[in-house]
Amino acid sequence: MKFNKEQKKLLNKKVKKKQINNLELLIQKLIKNPIHFDDFLNALEHSDETFFDCSQLEFELLISNGLPIDIINNKVVLKTSQSTISEQIFCIVDIETNGNDTQNGQIIEIAGIKYQNGHIIDKYESLVYAKNIPIYIQEITNIKPIMLKDAPVLQVVLEEFKIFLEDSVFIAHNIKFDYKFISDSFIKYDLGKLENRKLCTIDLAKRTIKSDKYGLSSLKTLLNINLDNHHRAYSDALSTTYILEECIKQLPKNIATPEDLIKYSKSDNIIKNDIK
Repeated sequence: MKFNKEQKKLLNKKVKKKQINNLELLIQKLIKNPIHFDDFLNALEHSDETFFDCSQLEFELLISNGLPIDIINNKVVLKTSQSTISEQIFCIVDIETNGNDTQNGQIIEIAGIKYQNGHIIDKYESLVYAKNIPIYIQEITNIKPIMLKDAPVLQVVLEEFKIFLEDSVFIAHNIKFDYKFISDSFIKYDLGKLENRKLCTIDLAKRTIKSDKYGLSSLKTLLNINLDNHHRAYSDALSTTYILEECIKQLPKNIATPEDLIKYSKSDNIIKNDIK
């Protein structure tokens, strides 16, 4: 089922105002086993408000917003629990902003790298028009106002990036910042909220790579990742891709699916640091 722009806009606002509290519970169930489509729709009925085909529209909205679900034999399947890590497409993301949140700033550069089975298969990068860049941000990123003069506006870039991202597993070094900032930006422009499965390479590196520090610069030095333009979106996304690649090489053999990988990144298996 498809929904028009106005239905999608209204439903996005509804979800923003009253989020699906049981979605994470549903996802945890899907990780274990597929759920009958009707049962899944019933579980989405989280509100007494009436809306035409509400639960089915919410189902479509979840797919539109990047949740990797599908219907097979009338059952809802979480694709990241069924595929192997080598089959999975990961999207490694980095952003540069001119403020700490969407209330005080915006994205001024964004990059995404699609990675599958040891290969970069696609990429997206763009500067974003902004009126102002604080001096300290210019010093960190080397992005100057004149560089953004003819850049596309944020809504256009966000629309393009959402299409590029699809339902890939969203990966970033310090995921809390990038994922939330992009999701909040999507919501601000009525593009929905991110529902992609996500993974932080800081968390994963702590369980696969022995290091005294896990910042991007420290891991680049440790792993001999010789890329310039630190604090530029594409360069940092590429560095994070190489870190992810090394982490995957060091995984225990029982980590088979993307959901296994996500769970492992949050586990208690942190490497004890013996570095003096």
